[in-house]
This record gives sequence, C-alpha cells and structure tokens, in this order.
Amino acid sequence: MSNCQPSAPRLTVLGAGPGDPELFTLKGVRVLGEADVVLYDALANNDLLSYVRPGAPQLFVGKRRGMRSYGQDEINALIVASARQHGHVVRLKGGDPFVFGRGREEMLYAEQHGLLTDYVPGISSAVAAAGSVGIPVTHRGSSEGFQVVTATTATGELSAAVTEAARSRTTTVILMGLSQLTRIVEIFGQHGQSQTPAAIIQNGTLPTAQLVTGPVSQLPARAAAAGIGAPAIIIIGEVARLAKADAAVPTVFSELLSYAKVA
Repeated sequence: MSNCQPSAPRLTVLGAGPGDPELFTLKGVRVLGEADVVLYDALANNDLLSYVRPGAPQLFVGKRRGMRSYGQDEINALIVASARQHGHVVRLKGGDPFVFGRGREEMLYAEQHGLLTDYVPGISSAVAAAGSVGIPVTHRGSSEGFQVVTATTATGELSAAVTEAARSRTTTVILMGLSQLTRIVEIFGQHGQSQTPAAIIQNGTLPTAQLVTGPVSQLPARAAAAGIGAPAIIIIGEVARLAKADAAVPTVFSELLSYAKVA
C-alpha cells in the first residue's frame, strides 16, 4: 500500500526513458511501486507497468492509433481528480518529462489546484537514441555542442527553432519532426546544409530500432524507402558519420560513411 493518504493528494511526474526498460531508473521503480494511480503515455514502455503495485489503477492517456486520445486539458483535470480520489498520482511520460514533455506544465496545473508535486528525470531519447547507434551528440573535432529542438509547435506549425538550428553548425537533434521532414530539409538546404551528414533513428534503444543515414537532402527519400515512422528523432551534423556499421540499418543504406563532406 502507498504510504500517502488521499487527504494529501500529490503528483509525481516520472520519466520512462527512451524505450529500453532496462534504462529506467531505480528511483522510477520505487515511485511506481508507491503509486496509487498511474497515468501513462504511448511512448512509455508498457513493461514498466509491472512495477506498479497490484490494484493500483493504470490509465492510458496517450495518443495511439485506434484509441481515444486525451487533450492536455483533459489530462490536467484527470490528474487533479485522480489525486483527490486516490492520493498519489504518478504521471509516466516517455523520455524525460522536461524535454518537450509538458512535465512542468502538468506540475504547475497540479500545484495551482493544491497538489504537492515532484519530478523524477528519465533518460532523454535526444541523447540515448543517437548513442544507441553509435552517434554521440558531441565529439572532439566534429561537434563542440548540441541543441535539441522540436519541429512542431503547439498549433501544429513548423517551429521557428528549426530555422535557428539550420544557421548553426553544432549538432542538431530534432524531435517530433517526421511529419515536417520535407520542410526541415528545405530549410537546412537554404542555409547551406544540404550535404551535411544526417540520420533518422526510429524506436531508438529498442530491438525494433531502424536507422537511415545520408546527406540532409536525401533523408526524405531514404526514410520513405525504409518505411521509417514515429517515434523517431532526426540528427543533423558531422557526428552522424560516426554511426556504427553494425547498427540496425536497412541494408540498402548500410554505407554509412559515404557522405560528401561540407566544404
């Protein structure tokens, strides 16, 4: 049983990590075991729910084809209602909840409605998915920094951060970008980066992972030919050359080091 009584409703926003359940944190295991109710997203590996104590409700509130999708306002209200009814709500979110995960947004709403809140980090796919195929986001001689941007705004438009990233020569990691891939390629091309090495990683850290690599200009065709779909991250920068030759790569795109180097 949880040691938190319903009279003290609270919320813990918990990062599920990049996909591989073995990359989940020890603190996350403990928190799930203490939960009175768990609200989980589509990007959280369902294997993690085995850590939830028997009898604690588990509510799926993510977006998945063929299932009801919850809006953010509905999720916020459900957090508060569940906390008042059950006590300790654990909000399990893919990756790290503070990296384009609306984690602090949910905490602020809960705090405004009288809930105690806590945050438990998770490993972000922005770094782990890249590393799982041998791509470091920084590498001596290739990249002295990296930036993580979202491709899509809250209204579904292309983020202005993509254009800002295209002006840079540091490693760029783009999340939620597949639906905007053609436009992303156009923008990077407009800023002289059509031949910059790049990669797309689907289901990073999982056995179902797929990787395509090549110059920025070739990403749409290669991703389409390989059947790459969400969830996936896009990496643009010289570090993409470092992808492991034995990574999960469609055979047709296995020549990882055949990029034309930017002049």
